[in-house]
Amino acid sequence: MDPWLIWLIVSVVLIVAEIFTLTAALGMLGVAALITAGSAAAGLSTPFQFLVFTVVSAVTLFFLRPVALRHLVQPQTQRFGVDALVGQAAYVLSEVTGREGRVRIGGEEWTARSYDETLVIPRGATVDVLEISGSTAFVYPRE
Repeated sequence: MDPWLIWLIVSVVLIVAEIFTLTAALGMLGVAALITAGSAAAGLSTPFQFLVFTVVSAVTLFFLRPVALRHLVQPQTQRFGVDALVGQAAYVLSEVTGREGRVRIGGEEWTARSYDETLVIPRGATVDVLEISGSTAFVYPRE
């Protein structure tokens, strides 16, 4: 069997294994084996094929893999659901105390409590939503 075909088979096996592991390491080794298959097809001797595989593997694993992982593992930039309401302004519909109250957040009515239990927030005030717990918004008056 020709050496380029062996390298090609190794490449395919590594890339397929990468699909199941999602570590990016096996994919980089598969790319290195594919490049080595090209060098074997060009007629390089076996020691030089291993040298090509080693150099390409080292470059991809130590330099390209960290960059690829940084792009894959990014923090969530957008909040969804009730988490998106935290930090928004709300309009007080009925007096808000540490025990009860109602606010309007983005067109929806919510039960509310004052974040500071000693505060009483009058009707018509604008407040900030600091936390959502269940169906209750914990609010604090805007300064």
